[in-house]
Amino acid sequence: MINFGILHEEIGNACSSVRSLLTVHSMVAYALTKCGGKRLRDAWLTKLATGEAIGAFALTEANSGSDARHLETRAILHGDQYVLNGGKKWITFGQIADVFLVFAHTDAGVSSFLLEKDRPGLSVTPISGMLGTRGSMLAELHFTDCTIPSHNLVGGSGFGFATVASLCLDIGRYSVACGCVGIAQACLDASLVYAETRTQFGAQLKDHQLISQMIAGMVTDIKAARLLCRHAGQLKQAGDPDTVNETLVAKYFAAGAAMRAASHAVQIHGANGCSSDYPVERLFRDAKIMEIIEGSTQILEITIAKHAYRGRSVPHEG
Repeated sequence: MINFGILHEEIGNACSSVRSLLTVHSMVAYALTKCGGKRLRDAWLTKLATGEAIGAFALTEANSGSDARHLETRAILHGDQYVLNGGKKWITFGQIADVFLVFAHTDAGVSSFLLEKDRPGLSVTPISGMLGTRGSMLAELHFTDCTIPSHNLVGGSGFGFATVASLCLDIGRYSVACGCVGIAQACLDASLVYAETRTQFGAQLKDHQLISQMIAGMVTDIKAARLLCRHAGQLKQAGDPDTVNETLVAKYFAAGAAMRAASHAVQIHGANGCSSDYPVERLFRDAKIMEIIEGSTQILEITIAKHAYRGRSVPHEG
């Protein structure tokens, strides 16, 4: 898990869209490893590990983003297969995925299924024109009497959200958190180069105190975010259940750090920072996406605060 985090930081440093492919692909593979039956594992894990097949995570819907428990997609069991109706939106790499991990309501509650791209009743509509991570090949999925064999159920019936989605989202947040550190580092690196080569008012930008203030803030944020991510990874490696909340904290802080670093980087670059001729323009757009995906900043604030109240030890009277 430490190496997993470092990999996602390094890839995120170069391109958040490529990192997002690793994120959703890893979520599908992780779900199969932990919750998939032998038949599914034998059929797909090797293909996913070698890159022969690409996996995509299909939870979000047009009317169900942060409120993921209230899905509108339904799967009804008929004999030895489920019939799926509904749709998904904002599915990362949905345009080219070979297999989807789909979540839908069943009679037993939210369940998860592995759905091959060539299943009858599934159609894919590309989504374009997004603010950031423009290379992540987003798609909208439409299910019209789409049939899924019952053995494609991942985890027990009704355990799709509490077990499968929770496991996947924890891995996804860890990936995004580490990727945010990569974004922030890329912003710092670009700003250092620019501040050393750009002259204003007869001095290099790096010699202006307010520029130094922004650089110092970026350095500190990056170090803190990286340590939070490493800590979450160490807990994952040890199988410590506290890793879930620590990953929430890491993602919350790292996404904010990435956005602050990107804002500073654009400011340091001035008008050039608003031009696609410089990388900080893309980094700024990508950083904003990080504050929304895998748990928005506001949702994480609520969740982290609730955990703090639950963990508070109340002194006994007398």
